[in-house]
Amino acid sequence: MTRVNAEQGGQGQFEIMPGLPRTLFLATRPMFLPAALIPVLVGTAWGVHRAHALDPLALGLAAAGMACLHAGANVLNDVGDELNGADRLNQDRIAPFTGGSRFIQEGRLGLRAMAVWGVALLLAAATLGGILSLTKGEWVLIFGLVGGGLAVAYSLPPLSLASRGLGEAAVALAFGLPVVACFWLQSGGMGLEAVLSAAIVGAWTAAILIVNEVPDLGADEQAGKRTLVVRLGIKGAPSLYLSVQAVASALMLALGWLAQLPPWAVVPPLLAMLAALAATPLMAGGRSGQLAAIRITLAIHLLGGLCLAGAAFLG
Repeated sequence: MTRVNAEQGGQGQFEIMPGLPRTLFLATRPMFLPAALIPVLVGTAWGVHRAHALDPLALGLAAAGMACLHAGANVLNDVGDELNGADRLNQDRIAPFTGGSRFIQEGRLGLRAMAVWGVALLLAAATLGGILSLTKGEWVLIFGLVGGGLAVAYSLPPLSLASRGLGEAAVALAFGLPVVACFWLQSGGMGLEAVLSAAIVGAWTAAILIVNEVPDLGADEQAGKRTLVVRLGIKGAPSLYLSVQAVASALMLALGWLAQLPPWAVVPPLLAMLAALAATPLMAGGRSGQLAAIRITLAIHLLGGLCLAGAAFLG
């Protein structure tokens, strides 16, 4: 194994090894990649519904850019949670969903290396956005700057939104905004269906964050990371989760009415709500129940997003 130390000190070591590409890929927590692609899919579908035409280049660049942006945000979140101590204190996480990737704590990548990798991913997203702006205009850059700003502000000081009880709202905005952006990329305009779809996807993504924060509650509280779950406690967090899921289902019903979808289009939001009702009591249980709640929430996001995108072609 060949090692090249970028600086002195254990946390600053960047090791060059045969498995480095795989390590860098896994550091992005790729199991959450659907959370990045669902907003692109939903926004594109409703944009095509409006424009009656697909711009495949815009779709491809938007998907790649959003994937890089989300991957960079995940990596920088690990950096932020190492700086505030939350991940070091978290000895009872539910792998691979909570407690970060553990790459810094296990010595697989140093703190400095993770920071550089996170910034590189954000720069890759910015490059893709710049290419897209050449054909679509400067609004692409505005969408990208807001998304990149939220990716940094969520985890890193001085803002550290996640530690101020603003992380959940920031995530809802960060994953709802790409829906509007992709709608605009395909249709060249805005519409109420884009806003409603963005709010639905944003709520589903915030619900993923909320359910993932429950197992980390103790470590986050010790580290001074005052998420909404920490502020509400184990008794209040399930109510917040259920409220967010209820808003998403209600907005999905409203979208069906606005788009004049067939009557059976009410089934997906009702099923999503039933699934959320099943997940809610599990959040306050043991680790096995919390794992089940996480998986249910991820399924609501993925399957609900696919249904929401498919609904665009029914109206």
